[in-house]
Amino acid sequence: MSSPSPLLDVWEAASGNPYYPTVAKNAQFTVGFSLLFIAFILSGIFGLNRSLITLPTLGVPASLAFGFGAVYMICAVGVYV
Repeated sequence: MSSPSPLLDVWEAASGNPYYPTVAKNAQFTVGFSLLFIAFILSGIFGLNRSLITLPTLGVPASLAFGFGAVYMICAVGVYV
């Protein structure tokens, strides 16, 4: 007979330590909508005055807000990726 698998040991050890997400399921829609709204505003301002200075101050936060907002909205409406 072989000994129990290490994966089974990890599974058993993790059973007493549940995972709690940073953003609760009930708040995902609000967080996703807020991030998408912020991304829309920042990208609109960035589109009106494009320069090398506004790229790190407006463009990067807008793209990050859009990326995370899209994922939170997808999860909030029940489409799991």
